[in-house]
Amino acid sequence: MNRDRSVSLMSLGHACVDVHQGAVAALVPFFVAERAFTYAAASGVVLAASLLSSLVQPLFGALTDRRAMPWLLPLSALTAGAGLALCGVTGSYALTLAAAAVSGVGVAAWHPEAARAARAAARDSHRAMGWFSLGGNVGFALAPPLVTAVVATGGLRATPLLAGPALAGAVLCAAAVRSSGARRPKDRTAEMAGSDDWASFLRLSGAVVCRSVVFVGLSAFVSLYVRERTGGGETAGGAALFVLYAGGAVGTVAGGRLADRYGRLAVVRWSYTLTVAAVAGVVLVPGPAVYLCVALTSAGLYVPFSLHITLGQDFLPRRMGTASGVTLGLAVSVGGLAAPAIGALADATSLRTALLPLVALPAVGRLLLCGLREPVPPGAPVLGGGGSRGAAVR
Repeated sequence: MNRDRSVSLMSLGHACVDVHQGAVAALVPFFVAERAFTYAAASGVVLAASLLSSLVQPLFGALTDRRAMPWLLPLSALTAGAGLALCGVTGSYALTLAAAAVSGVGVAAWHPEAARAARAAARDSHRAMGWFSLGGNVGFALAPPLVTAVVATGGLRATPLLAGPALAGAVLCAAAVRSSGARRPKDRTAEMAGSDDWASFLRLSGAVVCRSVVFVGLSAFVSLYVRERTGGGETAGGAALFVLYAGGAVGTVAGGRLADRYGRLAVVRWSYTLTVAAVAGVVLVPGPAVYLCVALTSAGLYVPFSLHITLGQDFLPRRMGTASGVTLGLAVSVGGLAAPAIGALADATSLRTALLPLVALPAVGRLLLCGLREPVPPGAPVLGGGGSRGAAVR
């Protein structure tokens, strides 16, 4: 089926691109060990990848609202890989930050157009969008073992080898464009139907920001934290980061299936509630049980991941590129802005103390979601009688 082929290509391309996003956080322990960076300095590399990405992602989203930019997918994949390749071979901290920023721009440029193309290929299927999002989660999950295998063997000077997925991603994205490009005019007409609900979209975005700070904070420091708590080495820390990312593979697919059964907003709300308890367990539960808490945190963070994207697109049906740039990009990347603050607090106190505030953020996100109503997807009939507005999406 052509839809399945297009979604599969986009999902694989997503995996290749997000390897580079996940690899920046996975490099943090190596910067600390090999270059003697402080926690704050090492987290600054994560900030560099996130800050410029946060600023430019809505701009790329707005551009894709105006015109089709399919050529941007392979080009941005290559840019993300080139920046990551330079992170370990630069001769100064400033150049390392610049390289991470270039990689972040590549990731930022890719996501808005990719999310729109994937939604068109998925034909409003939550499950298909779940598979698209799964690709990104798989890329994140593969980043820690890939970085460990490459950098632990060859040192930071081996980071050019980490650009390999970018080459594969460029090829896959080009193939996906050829496979699904013919449907673009029809999809564009469907997008323009309906009206934008900015109030609901901004509340959703606020919740995604809360989720983002938790995810980025744990991505940057859970490896070091678990090594402290369990007394293990690099393998123990890398395993924790892998669990955080890999659990998302199950969570993202489950999110699409659960949304088809119970509705998107109900699933998103329960996920945020689970995340509160799970993050508390990561910070407070001692010993190897922390891995179970990391897995539950991963589920709570990832089950709503693809649902955030489609909800945002349906709240802003006339600006799907902008909605994608914010929910998939800006609101996610902005979590990196908190990483230096967490690192500075950890330097001044301890990692445990620095991670404690992350317990409260999913609760704030849950409060922001109260009262939101299910939006009507573009082209879907509005159901009468107070029925579930999202029931038409399958």
